[in-house]
Amino acid sequence: MGMRRSDEALIGAAIEAATSASPLDVPIGAVVVGPDGTELARAHNAREELGDPTAHAEILALRRAAQVYGDGWRLEGVTIAVTLEPCTMCAGAIVAARVHRLVFGAWEPKTGAVASLWDVVRDRRNTHRPEVRGGIREAECGQLLIDFFARHRQT
Repeated sequence: MGMRRSDEALIGAAIEAATSASPLDVPIGAVVVGPDGTELARAHNAREELGDPTAHAEILALRRAAQVYGDGWRLEGVTIAVTLEPCTMCAGAIVAARVHRLVFGAWEPKTGAVASLWDVVRDRRNTHRPEVRGGIREAECGQLLIDFFARHRQT
């Protein structure tokens, strides 16, 4: 049994996950917890590492969580915490998995699909709409990306 953790603590865990990404992968992390706060899965972005265009942190964490929790693919009652606002693919997966709650750090104005560019998760036409809370520990999450891209411009 876990203890329900604050959104700030969940984003802290996602930041930890992000820091374990390969040096070539953009450091984005995701953590999935059950209704009682028990961690079910965590993952980092691994597109370069795995050579897989779908290997975003959210997708990998949702896949792992589905193996250990719930009714097959249904992740009802879980919360996913991500360091960056999800893209359309990840937002769609969050809806499809019936995730109860989405918490994220930095906003992503170029590709964000939870308000910035689109709002896939809260679209009224969806039969399932997760609760959303964004901008949690936003500066810290954004700094991971700023540092990563600064390093890559130097090389």
